[in-house]
Amino acid sequence: MQEKLLQSTYKEFTDITDLPAQYSKLLVRAKDCLTNSWSPYSDYKVGAAVLLDNGQVLAGANQENAAYPMCLCAERVALGAVASQFPGVPPVAMAITTAKGSEPAAPCGACRQVLAEHEYRFKQPITIILQAQSGVIYVFDSVKPLLPFSFHL
Repeated sequence: MQEKLLQSTYKEFTDITDLPAQYSKLLVRAKDCLTNSWSPYSDYKVGAAVLLDNGQVLAGANQENAAYPMCLCAERVALGAVASQFPGVPPVAMAITTAKGSEPAAPCGACRQVLAEHEYRFKQPITIILQAQSGVIYVFDSVKPLLPFSFHL
């Protein structure tokens, strides 16, 4: 048996003005989406905005349903809009924000896998930007640190 070490690296920013301009705009867009969240069951609002390789930005908010397995996370709503409106255009960055808590919330496991699939499909990383409504901001250069053993066929 061998024991191995798995490490992740990310950047931490204390102020949105310290981010590159395109990332701060993306994060603001994600925060704007919080008002579009339909979350009457959990009251956990999430907004996501995606920057595409062509400069377009699309966004989404979580959409809950009384039949919980049918709920849609903000990340997958936004990526679904990308696939529908700009098929074949790679996403280069995604900002994700929540209306609760003071620490950034990372995507759920299903969303991590969907993001990993987009990286695999387009053969390029997607920068992931995480922040609650305020506070510290985490920036990952790829989804790989969030899901190091992603599944691919």
